[in-house]
Amino acid sequence: MTASKEQFEVEKTDKEWQASLTPEQYRVLRKHGTERAGTSPLDKVYDEGTYECAGCGQTLFTSDTKYNSGTGWPSFYAPIEGAIETKADRSLFMVRTEVHCSRCGGHLGHVFGDGPRPTGQRYCMNGVSLNFVPEKSE
Repeated sequence: MTASKEQFEVEKTDKEWQASLTPEQYRVLRKHGTERAGTSPLDKVYDEGTYECAGCGQTLFTSDTKYNSGTGWPSFYAPIEGAIETKADRSLFMVRTEVHCSRCGGHLGHVFGDGPRPTGQRYCMNGVSLNFVPEKSE
């Protein structure tokens, strides 16, 4: 995992982020919020396709790595290489590993070490931070 940087390819002012995101997307992606468990329709999507950052459109995860963690949030066992960065999150009186989009710095969720093989990781993502793009059928 790569530590989050301070400068990102996609940079916007706070006003520009507010104008380009829904209020809930802004709260989660830009203010490090968390959506309520079980509220994202993406938690139950298992179609083939990719998951992009709702802030900048960078592809983050594929459906091949998605699984039902039972947590109420879309979960993956591995991101696309280079798509995410992490940093320590010391809120809530504990240390967790926060996951960000490597292109815009948007807060996506957290990663935990209780996932399935082959990585043992659980990337527990806020569905509002993601857009699902179905695989095109020919």
